[in-house]
Amino acid sequence: MIVGGAGLLTGLYAWQIEPFWLEFVQHQMPIKNLPNGLNNLKLMQISDMHVGNRFDRQYLIDSMKEAQALEPDIVVYTGDFVSYESAEQFEQLQEVMKHVVRGELGTVGILGNHDYGKNWEEGDVADQIVEILEENGVEMLRNSTTEVAGLNIIGVDDYWATNFDPEQAFKNYDSSKANLVLCHNPDVADLDVWNGYQGWILSGHTHGGQCKPPFLTPPMLPVKNKAYSAGEVDLEDGRKLYINRALGHLWQVRFNVRPEITVFDLQQA
Repeated sequence: MIVGGAGLLTGLYAWQIEPFWLEFVQHQMPIKNLPNGLNNLKLMQISDMHVGNRFDRQYLIDSMKEAQALEPDIVVYTGDFVSYESAEQFEQLQEVMKHVVRGELGTVGILGNHDYGKNWEEGDVADQIVEILEENGVEMLRNSTTEVAGLNIIGVDDYWATNFDPEQAFKNYDSSKANLVLCHNPDVADLDVWNGYQGWILSGHTHGGQCKPPFLTPPMLPVKNKAYSAGEVDLEDGRKLYINRALGHLWQVRFNVRPEITVFDLQQA
């Protein structure tokens, strides 16, 4: 009886509480060649919102409002804005993006696999999502680069989708600048495509596994390299990978893996 009751309470917690128990994770981010004007400013990462039919969008809107109150200087979005099933998700995304978190200096994003529709191969779906995001003030990078107040942000399009072209993304990499890479799927870190890049890589995609037994690797991770679950990973070659646990979810269940928005303190390395 006691065991059954404990199991019921755990199930209710994993279904109704933790999926909506947002954590703002504070993290330091030392960057080489960072301009003086960016030292000690805040860069916020939001990832994997998964706007769709599988949970209440009000949670996303409320989370955006909480994030806005932190007044970030730069905001980056690392993909999977929607869980695409039909054109209905475009309207839903518009609803959520009315409350978009923007950085005082700049707001930048990349796409994830779910932003490419069914089987990650519907380019017209990705194009429509990009249009909605840019209308709402998010500069979208698709194997391209932008500069925000002296920080060079490189955006790699999704690994599983139809527009993955890291060679194009890194073609103009300049190690003398302050650089940051956005790359939805952390498995890309293991590919020979980086053109000598050294610095931080911000990813999402895994949701931290959503359910994680204490002291063990999550049993379900959508990556080849199972070391890439969540948090900081030192790649030991001058690159540091940070994997955000996701704001949203594919399925409404989380255990020991709270949803996350990350707030980085930019520092001169």
